[in-house]
Amino acid sequence: MNRRTFITTVAGAAGGCFLPGPRSLSARNRRKRIAALSTTYHVRSHSDNFITRFLEGWWINDTYHEPPCDVASLFVEQEHDADIGNRLARSWGVRTFPTIREALTLGGGKLDVDGVLLIGEHGNYPTNVRNQKLYPRYRFMDHVVSVFRHSRRSAPVFNDKHLSYDWKQSKQMYDWSRELDFPMMAGSSVPVTFRRPELDFPLDSDLEQAVAVGGGWVADGGLFHVLETLQCFTERRKGGETGVKSVQLLADNAVWKAADEGLWSRALLDAALSRGRKVVPGPVEQKARRPVACLIEYNDGFRAAALGLGGKVSEYLAAVKIKGEREPKSTLCYIPTENSNNFSPLVDSIARMYTRGTLDYPVERTVIVSGALSFLMESWHRGQIRIETPMLDIRYRGPENSYYAHGMGS
Repeated sequence: MNRRTFITTVAGAAGGCFLPGPRSLSARNRRKRIAALSTTYHVRSHSDNFITRFLEGWWINDTYHEPPCDVASLFVEQEHDADIGNRLARSWGVRTFPTIREALTLGGGKLDVDGVLLIGEHGNYPTNVRNQKLYPRYRFMDHVVSVFRHSRRSAPVFNDKHLSYDWKQSKQMYDWSRELDFPMMAGSSVPVTFRRPELDFPLDSDLEQAVAVGGGWVADGGLFHVLETLQCFTERRKGGETGVKSVQLLADNAVWKAADEGLWSRALLDAALSRGRKVVPGPVEQKARRPVACLIEYNDGFRAAALGLGGKVSEYLAAVKIKGEREPKSTLCYIPTENSNNFSPLVDSIARMYTRGTLDYPVERTVIVSGALSFLMESWHRGQIRIETPMLDIRYRGPENSYYAHGMGS
């Protein structure tokens, strides 16, 4: 019995559960239909990287994957000057709707799709004083959940990148998925893209330290990628994930001072940089234009750091030190810039959630990173102070084998 079956069975025995309504045999056997919700849709936008793949299919290395489900509806909140969403919808026979409710009900009264693809990235939205882009992911999810409640039925949901810029909103989005018992995925393509070299290690490995490195986009949207890359490795440490005790965002000279004080490892940074393909030669202190360090202290005492080193680095790198091993392990999380095929393994995983109800990695990974990121931006805003985070007492175990795309990538 899997988790979803177990929860439904227990809830049914207790009464008051949120159960799917009756569905005909033909409805169960037909191809799954998904509603695509977008902030804006233009070439190389995240909507293009996700929704277009669900229309056209995707390549992983030399293998083409045909979409196993259909895009039934499209909602786009802001039409870009170079919009491609409407043209693609007409070409593929996808119905467009002016509201999220109509996209989920296909213009009817109740939920009439089998999955939701929520892409709240790109578009003309404000940025607050904490350097956080105020994307409407929570608002979109609120509308989705309203339809679920009204319909007395739910469906799997994928949310692109972090859940919300606000921790309370992120937690509420996660809590809705637990309350209404729908599979939920979220996050970045970077932890699941191609690794050069391929790097994984067993659950419960005795990690000493970990570092992830990214480029110069140090607003919350850019730091998220580095933080979630870090988390996909740190969650494999001995005892599993225990939650985050505190965070601190340091900038400029404070980054190097923290290294001198042992708050993050220079040796791990060197190991990570050794895997880079786009690392600028020269001393990192001179090449990184405005360095930042996101310091994470976990409840079990483990420490890790996510570094933004724009000017020195323009890719995603990671390194870990396992107790008893002489040399650190490190890798490049490879982004094929020519075709954005780092999104293909993530789309492939999302499709499995829609069609099979399975999850290749726990959504708690993104939940904990969403919270850490929110408080890191608060740390920066308040003068780079350390912030205690008892609310991030989130415990989970990573997958037995890390999910990522094997091979060199294209």
